[in-house]
Amino acid sequence: MINVAVVGFGARAPEPVLNLLQKLAASTASDDNASSITIKPYGSQQIQHSLSKPPYRVLQRHSNATISSLSSSNDDSSPNSSFSLVLFCSPTTADYLQTGTNGHEGAKFSRTLCTSSTALVYVYDPLFETLTSNTDSLIAALTTTPTPANNFNSESMLALSKLDVKAANQLSSTGKKDTVIIVGGGGREHALCVALAKSPLVGKVIAAPGNGGTAAEPNPKIVNVTGSHAGKQDNATILALVKLHNADMVVVGPEQPLVDGLVDELKVAAPQVRAFGPTKAAAELEASKAFTKDFLKACDIRTASYENFTSCDEAVKYVSNLPDDHRVVVKASGLAAGKGVLIPETKFETIAAVKEIMSNKSFGSAGDTCVIEQFMTGPEASCLCFCDGKTAKLMPAAQDHKRANDGDQGLNTGGMGAYAPAPCVTPQMQDEIEEMCQKTVTKMAQNGTPYVGVLYAGIMCTPDGPSMLEYNCRFGDPETQVVLPLLETDLYEVFMACCDGTLEEVDVRFRDGIAAATVVCAAKGYPEKYPKGMKITGIEAANELENVKVYHAGTKIKDDATVCSGGRVLAITGTGSGLKAAVKTAYNGVSKIDFVDTSDNSSHLHNRTDIAHRAISKKLRIGVMGSTRGTALIPLLEALAANELNAEIVAVVSNRSAAPILDKGRALGPTVTTKFVSAKDLSRAEYDAECTSVLVAAGAEMVILVGYMRILSPEFCRFWENKCINVHPSLLPKHGGLMDLEVHQAVLDAKETESGCSIHMVTEEVDGGEVIIQKKVAVDAGDTAETLKAKVQKQEGLAFIEAIAKFSKTSISYADAGVDIVAGANLVEMIKPACKRTRRAGCDADLGGFGSLFDLSAAGYAGDDVVIVGATDGVGTKLRIAQGAKIHSGVGIDLVAMCVNDLIVTGAEPLFFLDYYATGHLDVHEAAEVVKGIAEGCYQAQCGLVGGETAEMPSMYAPGDYDLGGFAVGAVRKPNILPANVKTGDVLIGVPSSGIHSNGFSLVRRLLAKEGLDWNDVAPWGVGGETVAENLLTPTKIYVRALMPLVKKGLMNGSAHITGGGLLENLNRSLTDTTNAEVNFHPPLTPVFKWMQQASGLGDEEMLKTFNCGVGFVLIVDADKAQAALECLKEGGEEGFLMGKLVPGSGDKEVLVTCKLE
Repeated sequence: MINVAVVGFGARAPEPVLNLLQKLAASTASDDNASSITIKPYGSQQIQHSLSKPPYRVLQRHSNATISSLSSSNDDSSPNSSFSLVLFCSPTTADYLQTGTNGHEGAKFSRTLCTSSTALVYVYDPLFETLTSNTDSLIAALTTTPTPANNFNSESMLALSKLDVKAANQLSSTGKKDTVIIVGGGGREHALCVALAKSPLVGKVIAAPGNGGTAAEPNPKIVNVTGSHAGKQDNATILALVKLHNADMVVVGPEQPLVDGLVDELKVAAPQVRAFGPTKAAAELEASKAFTKDFLKACDIRTASYENFTSCDEAVKYVSNLPDDHRVVVKASGLAAGKGVLIPETKFETIAAVKEIMSNKSFGSAGDTCVIEQFMTGPEASCLCFCDGKTAKLMPAAQDHKRANDGDQGLNTGGMGAYAPAPCVTPQMQDEIEEMCQKTVTKMAQNGTPYVGVLYAGIMCTPDGPSMLEYNCRFGDPETQVVLPLLETDLYEVFMACCDGTLEEVDVRFRDGIAAATVVCAAKGYPEKYPKGMKITGIEAANELENVKVYHAGTKIKDDATVCSGGRVLAITGTGSGLKAAVKTAYNGVSKIDFVDTSDNSSHLHNRTDIAHRAISKKLRIGVMGSTRGTALIPLLEALAANELNAEIVAVVSNRSAAPILDKGRALGPTVTTKFVSAKDLSRAEYDAECTSVLVAAGAEMVILVGYMRILSPEFCRFWENKCINVHPSLLPKHGGLMDLEVHQAVLDAKETESGCSIHMVTEEVDGGEVIIQKKVAVDAGDTAETLKAKVQKQEGLAFIEAIAKFSKTSISYADAGVDIVAGANLVEMIKPACKRTRRAGCDADLGGFGSLFDLSAAGYAGDDVVIVGATDGVGTKLRIAQGAKIHSGVGIDLVAMCVNDLIVTGAEPLFFLDYYATGHLDVHEAAEVVKGIAEGCYQAQCGLVGGETAEMPSMYAPGDYDLGGFAVGAVRKPNILPANVKTGDVLIGVPSSGIHSNGFSLVRRLLAKEGLDWNDVAPWGVGGETVAENLLTPTKIYVRALMPLVKKGLMNGSAHITGGGLLENLNRSLTDTTNAEVNFHPPLTPVFKWMQQASGLGDEEMLKTFNCGVGFVLIVDADKAQAALECLKEGGEEGFLMGKLVPGSGDKEVLVTCKLE
């Protein structure tokens, strides 16, 4: 196996690297086309996606690990031992210099391997798009002609050393660090300051005018403008600041300076300064919604149908002629601080909205032109992209909350919170939106107004795909506060590339598997009248929390305190491994914050408490793979249509072009990807990789197999591990590996009384994954394979519904994990009466406490010479017969017998008993039957059933399976401990067994299978018409009442409980070093043991080592007490018989049998 680490490629997926990996996979493929290569991406998410698509079709591990985990000693792919090849993408200088980044960590890791490992290290140079060595020689070195690693790694070391030269130049005394001016004073600008200050290329970040947060930011690089320029951000002020501070870059935050032509003035007055932001002409995309709508139409970018109006009368006339049920959105075309969009619900409200914008001038001159467009439905997303005039690179989609109050109620605001990535934007949508933005950038360049800066696309995810609502020409607020914390690439490096037109050369990389959420803390009353000047408390405490950052908006410093100066005051951002974790972290930060009116100590903070509520409870996205009609899918489709499940189907894929299941996919509408994937000329792994690329692009989070007639590759199973389920038409593990009618025929051939279906996890072992749901049907006498199939198929859809319900729940209870607490409580109530029957002196046998008490004195065992004795045992594979035949009452007695009989051997009287019942799914009635049997056993043994544990563990046991453990405690006085005084001449007395008891059942079950016998067949050893199961499940005899009188009368020197190992390997345990046992009589074999010997062909010695052969206990007694012992046994209901005596021995403790079994 060749293990490959792909390190630090981020959003890059260069063709030379993909070709190398594909060739390497092909060169290691075996005869069955299974590749012997494992590829694990570290900080290389795009490699992962690109490899699964044509023409590469190479699946690797699903998870994209962080580069920092490479050096973890706990990682299962520690570099010192497991990697054959490391492909490392050479980072930029800024990335290399910044500790903790992919570039820094990856270079450190690669350099270590070059000098101290047998792994081959290849470095990819993104600037020249080359690898350090010839790929053919590399493949040969890894496969056919092993070559010392240092022959290859020397070139990689040279490439890595160039990074040090570049870094040294950057850090030298002549290497000036840049000064950046940020225009603006909101939360967006604070976030920009923080992100830019992290860059090793930046020496100072000046906020103009900034806010209380940028003034108090712990990073000394960040400062606010002071002196005569303080509090200003007009064009003249910015030009003066550029000159005063010899600035290298100006980043424009708000839209107004862009529309006012700040970038244009900078190009004239300070052409040497990089200006991040569009020109006035390019900013028309935000300044005029009418311009944008016409532009989108010209670019053939999907958007709502619309009309532009400059006359209020014309607009009103247009609305009046619309059908009554035709809803529209009314927009002020110009800049309106994010509030110029009205969404009326009736024609009357629409006309009023037009007049509010155009006649009443509620939004000033922004309403000189009015846009009326079709009302669309679907979730909205904020999609920001970096632009350099030629190229657009999309950031993770975000979603914000505009309404002031929980439940999206209240007035519109500038934004009360946001989160990213937005789950509603699938990878396929992400590609479509980036293409829209790229079209825009290309068209703007063709029009002579190249777009540089951030392009903010307001997107609605409609049933027909993503549709453009509007463009903004700057970072969003509060979206910036959630997108920038996810950025891995040096932000300043990205901004420079945008300004220089070299964005294509920069790897814009975001943290994989991490989400961010921000909660806006506003002044009470916002967005209407609100107070100012409240003291803000808890900022430091919030910032000290792990993964929390407080961004300031409406704040200022007054008398050394931070106070409120605006409506939206703070944005508390949390990050985490998933959206739920990020939201929780953000709210942990919010809990530390308050806005206090110092005059009366009243609180004036308002925040929403439901940020990301819809995303957190979003629907589970399901991909379906099928080859046939997909009958089992119909109930699931009906449940989804009725909104009975929090899930949706996003893709249907088939390996057969005419499969009717594809029609079911097409009927779901254009939002569902429905595709036939041809397997022609593809290996199994390549085909599965192509299917995976379709599913991933559609946003599938889980895959269900419905009548899928292909064996899945190991690569597919690993990629979708714990995310792919299948339905099998049997009660697994029975009949696993069989398909269609042969499954049902196998059920009939086995004479089973029930069958059904199983929903199970898909693993590399066919039908071997964890069982999630089982549905059962009765097998009737007249059933054929076809009729049984029809019965089972009706259950398959219902089983899928239950399985999807489990996976799609947004909160997980103990019951969802397969544990039914109520059932457990019901069980306790059902068994209490049976347990109370076992009361004895010393205990009350009550259940439900944390522990059970036993009074030794009350039981007659007071004093210092009392010894406590414990014994534990189980029932073994006899349980398989009980479970198969559904006869459970006897195994509880078996459990008690196996423990208390062992106590007798020590001379101890059983006092109390505890049980352990473990199952995959708690069937209350079945468990009650078992425990009532345990109680019956305790009653026979005269010991109290004082407690037990019922453990429901669906991940450990299959449904219908259970296991038992028993624990018995007894007491004996020291002088009475057995064995004692065992000697030559003592007599052996046998006591009959009740049958096979609880040992030897692995062999018994094999013999039954060999002879073709079912549990329900009449036992061939002829016992009054009993079935096989009824006879074999005869409980183990409990000898307490028969033998304890002998113990108390001192008639026994020792004894042996004949269990596993039979007579020969149990009796010897009670012998001394000077004695052997001579057995000269054995009672005739009962019918069941005769049959076992005949069916197995075992000789006498093997029989006596395997089964009890009709003797359940052997007593060792003085010869002169033998008759008294036999009489005492008879009084206790047992007929004992002499079996032999003890003879001199030499330390071997042998059991010598001189008679034959008959």
